[in-house]
Amino acid sequence: MRMAELSEETGRQIGVLINRIGLVEYVLVGDERQLYIPELTDYPLGKKRLRGLRLCHTHLKGEPLTEDDLTDLALLRLDLVAALLLVPGKKSFSLQVAYLSADPRSSSPCHTDAPCQFEHFRMEVFEFISSLETSLEKTLPAASEVRGDGERALLISVTRSSGPESQDSMDELRELARTAGVEVLDALVQHRRDLNPRYLMGEGKIREVVIRALQLGATLLIFDQELSPAQVRSISEITELKVIDRSQLILDIFSRRAVTLDGKVQVELAQLKYILPRLTGRGVQMSRLMGGIGGRGPGETKLEVDRRRVRDRIARLERELKELSRGRDQRRKKRVKAGIPIVSIVGYTNAGKSTLLNTLTKSEVFTEDLLFATLDTSTRRLRFPREREIIITDTVGFIRSLPKSLMGAFKATLEELRDADLLLHLVEWSNPRFEEQIHQVEEILDELQLSDKPRLLVFNKSDLMPALKAKDTLLFLKARQAARTYGAITVSAKNPETISPLLMELERRFWPEEGEETFE
Repeated sequence: MRMAELSEETGRQIGVLINRIGLVEYVLVGDERQLYIPELTDYPLGKKRLRGLRLCHTHLKGEPLTEDDLTDLALLRLDLVAALLLVPGKKSFSLQVAYLSADPRSSSPCHTDAPCQFEHFRMEVFEFISSLETSLEKTLPAASEVRGDGERALLISVTRSSGPESQDSMDELRELARTAGVEVLDALVQHRRDLNPRYLMGEGKIREVVIRALQLGATLLIFDQELSPAQVRSISEITELKVIDRSQLILDIFSRRAVTLDGKVQVELAQLKYILPRLTGRGVQMSRLMGGIGGRGPGETKLEVDRRRVRDRIARLERELKELSRGRDQRRKKRVKAGIPIVSIVGYTNAGKSTLLNTLTKSEVFTEDLLFATLDTSTRRLRFPREREIIITDTVGFIRSLPKSLMGAFKATLEELRDADLLLHLVEWSNPRFEEQIHQVEEILDELQLSDKPRLLVFNKSDLMPALKAKDTLLFLKARQAARTYGAITVSAKNPETISPLLMELERRFWPEEGEETFE
């Protein structure tokens, strides 16, 4: 009653945030139409479904709960929101309550009760919130159903393109998430004529996306497009969910897959260069001790210390990388001096490069049906009859829209490619997008100034073609025609019996005068 009286006297909305034991934690004073809720740093959401605070506030003109009220309820995961509906000139007033819906299939994330007279309102608040929280927990997947580190993600793509390539890119992002051990709960593709420089999508739409993610119990938002530091900050101001983009996801996979010292150094260097421009302070909120005009408090000083440490670490890693590169260079010079032909296997990620290397050289390089299963460069010798041999190098796979900031993580691979006498371009023949993947690899090789290198196109996974023929005859015929058009050799890297045509072609290319005699 007292809050209603004060609100009428001041002509402002007044509200309180109350915790689970009934204590008022925050008192809010707004204007005639709305309240501003501060950052609730003392009540972090974490992995909880509800924050542990309920909002009670006034509406001066008897208007029901607004979209802003419901948005705050959903975004902040409040226990509930109650509005005192005051009517000018009347002493009595109504009360309206809203709370989160426990049904993830509901079209609205919130349930709104009809207004009732304040004196008639009855609710056992503690029991109700406890029951609601239990119902919301049941909508989360069981721990046994969540893979990896327990991260659950909503995938988001905002693109100007409306063609199939946008869906293909989203499918690839889903595979990247699977590789990183992230459970994908849902995916959203929005087509826009102009991208929003602050949120990538519109502010209203990003709020809807965040509410949907919270409703599903997501802990992570993954964007298919690369986000600028400013965009990450803006989106993070709306939600407490972690926000990453495609580049950061790939870097995370790289960090998991790097085994050798060389690979670990390259990945850490790429991560630090990615993180550096994204290190930000929080202005005066980090420190109340300001030193006059242009003065900086201890909070901002800490930020500068962090930046300097990152720059120092980058400098040390670059020096270490130069030393490792010098060692690689010496080993390559020995191979070149010995006159042994060098073949580098290139191709789209998960095309089967490591499997082919294992089959050709009877090696045991790690393989798995994941994107970027192997990051470190592997080199083996392949022996032919008559004491002939070549050196085969397995390189990291390429992928579409690879940001230039990540090219540093390919340094070892690129050095191997420049010394190669032949690039063996391996293609996953059974993939519906194999032609697009061929073009993606060709574009990356052109960007790396390797377009003049001799190439041999090899279509892999021929063992999957019978199943493809039964499933999609048109795609099967297209793949068969493409093999003839490109003049490609077809193999199954898992089956050594299919490798003979490839071996014959390699021997013909390097020792043309003896190739035919060897395989008679």
